[in-house]
Amino acid sequence: MEGKGFNQSRQLEFDQPWRKMPWGKKDQIEQKLRSFRLKGSSARFVRILVVGAVGAGKSSFINSVNNAFQGRITSGALVDGIGGTRFTTKYKTHYIKTEDGSHLPFVFNDIMGLEDKESGADAEDIIRAMNGFLQEGFNFDRTSSMFEMDLGYRSNPSVEDQTSCLVNIIAADKIYLMNDGVIGKLKKIRQAATDRGIPQVIIMTKPDLACPLVQQDIRKIFISKKIKEKMELCSHRLGIPMNYIFPVKNYHEDIDTDDDMDLLIFKALDQIVNIAADFLKEQSFNYGEKTD
Repeated sequence: MEGKGFNQSRQLEFDQPWRKMPWGKKDQIEQKLRSFRLKGSSARFVRILVVGAVGAGKSSFINSVNNAFQGRITSGALVDGIGGTRFTTKYKTHYIKTEDGSHLPFVFNDIMGLEDKESGADAEDIIRAMNGFLQEGFNFDRTSSMFEMDLGYRSNPSVEDQTSCLVNIIAADKIYLMNDGVIGKLKKIRQAATDRGIPQVIIMTKPDLACPLVQQDIRKIFISKKIKEKMELCSHRLGIPMNYIFPVKNYHEDIDTDDDMDLLIFKALDQIVNIAADFLKEQSFNYGEKTD
């Protein structure tokens, strides 16, 4: 006779994975990313803008990407150890260093988290960042309105200054709790990206807090019914297709890296980098840029 715990576990999972994942092949995907070269554009970097609600895991995701490449725990983007409060206040670019001290050809821009109503980052500022108008160090946490002569404003952004992929960070355990104000800001930013043809994805963080199966074994993430339901809700609330939604577990309490966590991060990043590169090629073609 099957035990109660077994039956409850079966209710949480499908018989077969609903998304294929090449478990055990982290090294191959990592090498693919390390070998990536941006062609067909004057830009040197794929610029990835990371947006999301306060506490969703924006900075943790950037740190986790760096952890996966460095093979150790890093703190380049820093995070709020308390949680639930704004920590990132300035516009900052994060690079991924290689062994020889150079940078991989993709960068991340971190911004202040979104909050309801007038609190947190302003959607218009994030749209300006996406369009390349904000310079490094621009302070989102300010009371005065922005004018062209304000510190941190760029009047003539290049293709490289502009976002080539918008990454929405949503915490799996907080999707139902996201208020309409934050959703409204995300949709406004998303619409601006859509108007410019910028590709968009969702990184769904904290899957282990949303599903006990995943908490026990990260490899069960794509047989989990709960994770699929959370992704479907993300898709419904923001209008982004399921195949552009990637659940990952950020490094938080860990003191060592994990191959399976790294694989989820690398697989998501591989998709992000490639669709962003396609966008840059199209932009360069439309503007008649001279490229390699």
